[in-house]
Amino acid sequence: MTIRVLIADDQEQVRSGFRTILGTAPDIEVVGQATDGVEALDLTRRLRPDVVIADIRMPRMDGLELTRILCSPGTQVGARVVVVTTYDLDTYVHTALRHGACGFLLKHSGAGLLIEAVRAAMAGDALISPSVTVRLLRELSGRHEEPGQAQPLTDRELDIVALVADGRTNAEIGAELYITAGTVKTHLAHIQRKLGARNRVGIAAWAWETGHRQLGH
Repeated sequence: MTIRVLIADDQEQVRSGFRTILGTAPDIEVVGQATDGVEALDLTRRLRPDVVIADIRMPRMDGLELTRILCSPGTQVGARVVVVTTYDLDTYVHTALRHGACGFLLKHSGAGLLIEAVRAAMAGDALISPSVTVRLLRELSGRHEEPGQAQPLTDRELDIVALVADGRTNAEIGAELYITAGTVKTHLAHIQRKLGARNRVGIAAWAWETGHRQLGH
């Protein structure tokens, strides 16, 4: 299956570079380019891309607001979003992930990471620049409050949460727990509903905030 991608960035050089990088992947097709968030929202509505690569600082509507709209539950104009930026600021990371972004990359992360972030988003996984991940998880590991939770997680669900926090894919989790990737996906849907998490990044954040980041914890 070909992954349809829309690139939103106000710099033509960046858009061209991303398009060239993604063009080397046989399973990815760039279907459109936008110069700001408003245009990106309009193109998403018309072109229906699978994944939107969104810069944070754009005129008229920034990438964070675009992410909030595209990833809001029940939205009529939806897409998976990978946020890219030159600015490695914690407020940007937290806001992007809270709004439902499936990935957060620095623009100097490299061609391979950009392609893998698009594939991860399409697969329901998430990819964050390694330097951001280390700092983010170090911060979260210092917290131990229990967020509100509609229903308690089962032991199997807690095992899956721990593996998500370890950065494992659905296939890797399935192999570790001797279940199919499809079963993992079903468990993740239940976990997201119970925790009120928008995606697996939110699940991982919950695991680090509460200390549930080891199997059997």
